Amino acid sequence: MKVLVYSAKDFEIKELKKSNGNKHKIKFVPDTLNSTTAVMAAGYDAVSIFSNDEASLVVLEILKELGVKYITLRSTGYNNVSVKSAKRIGLKVAYAPEYSPHTIAEHAVGLLLALNRKLIQANAQVKQHNFLLDDLVGFDLNGKTVGIVGTGRIGSILVKIFHAFGCKVVANDVKRNQYLENHYDLEYLPLEELCRRSDVISINVPLNYETHHIFYEPLFLAMKQGALLINTARGGIVKTEDVISALKGGHLGGYATDVYEHERGVFFRDNSKTGLNDALLQELIALPNVLLTPHQAFATKEALERIAETTIYNLDCWEEGKICKNELGYETISL
Repeated sequence: MKVLVYSAKDFEIKELKKSNGNKHKIKFVPDTLNSTTAVMAAGYDAVSIFSNDEASLVVLEILKELGVKYITLRSTGYNNVSVKSAKRIGLKVAYAPEYSPHTIAEHAVGLLLALNRKLIQANAQVKQHNFLLDDLVGFDLNGKTVGIVGTGRIGSILVKIFHAFGCKVVANDVKRNQYLENHYDLEYLPLEELCRRSDVISINVPLNYETHHIFYEPLFLAMKQGALLINTARGGIVKTEDVISALKGGHLGGYATDVYEHERGVFFRDNSKTGLNDALLQELIALPNVLLTPHQAFATKEALERIAETTIYNLDCWEEGKICKNELGYETISL
């Protein structure tokens, strides 16, 4: 099968080549998929895309017209793909679930610890030979209440981690996990009540119509004074203007995130020479109680290996006419 890999990064190409062997004829391009670059897929059977590629109806129709039959994502989230449209016009789409939920969960904990204990600020101070502790005071996690929004693969791991820290863990999800309730004393709450009770809140749900901007002004006002918000899911779940207002107003204690709702065209590239044209992003990262990482939560050796294996597995299934367990229909996933 001839495959064009969009948004190919140097750090993932090695694993994709290793997993592929000599099975498929793969070409790697750094270009992101959009209505302009879609023509590059002419003559290919399949394309592989990442979370910042655009697979809207317009793009899908171009791919279909060019002869592309399959789309395999190198990510768990697929909010950038119009799955219903793909199915309607005869394109098969598969994603990469369960590549390493521990990878994301561990990054979320790392973000929390760095934000709470002011580790980035402390490191910057020490490099300037400033060893004062006045602005470096955090709080113990032990005994605090942590709210997990979404108890899927990643969220369930976070429940176990925070339980080990000695936290009271509460959660919100459309489906309750009885194992977590029975073994980790997990308590499910309505989202607003979770916000009222939690010292720390971690977002672990997919971005879809129901979750877009669910974290906005009313929820921020419902949170405890000084609460910390952690987001390793998708940027669009949080309304950026409102989180900035909550941070500036002093009600929200801090925001640590690996994602941003307007990532496309900014993330996964070096903007140091050109600068940022996004005033909202500039305002967000300028705040002292904001920690933003460049969508790197997935970037571990183990996760990249699993993503590559899953990508090739999806292609193998389609080429061999087998049922692909990762093929998307209309279902919604939990992170």
